[in-house]
Amino acid sequence: MKTTTHFTILLLLFAVPALTSCDDFLSREPLSQFSNESLGIDETDTEEKSYTAGEIESLLNGAYSDYRSEYFQLDYFLIGEARSDNAHAGADNPNMFEMEEWSETATNEVVNRAWGYLYGMVSKTNTVIENVEKVQGLADSQRDRILGEASFVRAWAYFDIVRLWENIPLITADVSGINAENIEEVYEILYPVSSSPEEAYELIFSDLETALPRVGTSARDKGYATVGAVRGLMARVQAEHGNWEEVIEHAGHVIQSGRYSLLSDYDALWDGSVQNSSESIFEVNYDGTTTGNWGVFMFRGTDWKKFNTPTFDLVNAFEQEGDEIRSNSSIHFEDVSGSWTDRHWDPSTYPFVNKYRNTTGSQNFILMRLADIMLLKAEAHARLGQISQAMELVNDIRARVSLPPVSASSSEEAQELVLRERRLELAFEGHRFFDLKRSGRILEIMSDLRYEDGSPLSYSVAEFRQIWPIPQSELDKNPRLEQNVGY
Repeated sequence: MKTTTHFTILLLLFAVPALTSCDDFLSREPLSQFSNESLGIDETDTEEKSYTAGEIESLLNGAYSDYRSEYFQLDYFLIGEARSDNAHAGADNPNMFEMEEWSETATNEVVNRAWGYLYGMVSKTNTVIENVEKVQGLADSQRDRILGEASFVRAWAYFDIVRLWENIPLITADVSGINAENIEEVYEILYPVSSSPEEAYELIFSDLETALPRVGTSARDKGYATVGAVRGLMARVQAEHGNWEEVIEHAGHVIQSGRYSLLSDYDALWDGSVQNSSESIFEVNYDGTTTGNWGVFMFRGTDWKKFNTPTFDLVNAFEQEGDEIRSNSSIHFEDVSGSWTDRHWDPSTYPFVNKYRNTTGSQNFILMRLADIMLLKAEAHARLGQISQAMELVNDIRARVSLPPVSASSSEEAQELVLRERRLELAFEGHRFFDLKRSGRILEIMSDLRYEDGSPLSYSVAEFRQIWPIPQSELDKNPRLEQNVGY
């Protein structure tokens, strides 16, 4: 069996420290003492892997397929919502309850698998990025497109990784052709130290700058990187970095490109009548057969208790705003008496997420759309004290759902109105936790979250818990990693 694939090599190298103690392995000179035989490598398998044009395209498609993984079908939405004031974990999974209550540990299953899925995307894109220039038979335009799209996917993966863990290993090299002669170099790659968030963002910016001139303005569907998707992701990244002028620039390009427009009917985004719509910028496509979306079964239905149960606080926010259109699209109530009980809701009026309601498995997941980018631009204007520009964008969003315009008299009030509008417009789309964290209000809001009767939920809210612990399994494999503070 060949040992030149990336994952085989990872397994092999992770087994090496078992041959000696971690201290001995790191401090003495054992690496030079290893032979191909002691590493279990056939002498004929030590050359670098080369790829054909078809193989490199397949590798890129494999990276895109990770947008259909468990992370993007379930965990992405739970992280963004159940760690916020929008949703309770629901269902009966103790790992999800830890996430809702801000009490995750380094052995939490969700923490561990999210790391695995995201670094899996990194690994696949590393292979593409490092090898595409060497592939024979590719036209320059095709080579550029593949490099650009792979860079976009890697940037997205690292953006989620750095937002979740902050101090992370940055792996950018594809490793093949491992042998006794290059093991010292390979060791440094496979056992990286933790990098700072600033270093991670530098890589993300670099990848997006690589992607921008190389991807197309359109694609076969919204599930592939385009200029709009790259600029939209750049706007998100710049917002997390606090670069508000750059947010305005990139979001402005998306809005003014003429390639996107708000649907007149908000519910058409969710009722299955329109897929890859004019509002969608990046959307994971499913056909209900070979690519069935099982994620929709996680959020609504009475066959078993579902995930991401809406909070009373969110239901009340919709009611206070008089926002019936978005409330009805986002939340569906049913009588589940006799099916299960819940500490938050009477079973006779139990709420479900309603945006993912097509249980044929063919509903797409929209991961980026125009309304999000418009409201990011509004937030940037508000942060810079450009109140009228911020309110104009907010009111464009509100007009679609027949809500009256709002106004602000200060930058702080404008920021609060944008944050509220993002909550109602983007509920259950995976944004709320990160919006609250970016606003600096997450500790205050999560500490004060309450039951319907006014009693506190008393989650384990603490500043260090805004980021996750490094999975214990990764610390065990890589003694050079450091656990995040507080865990």
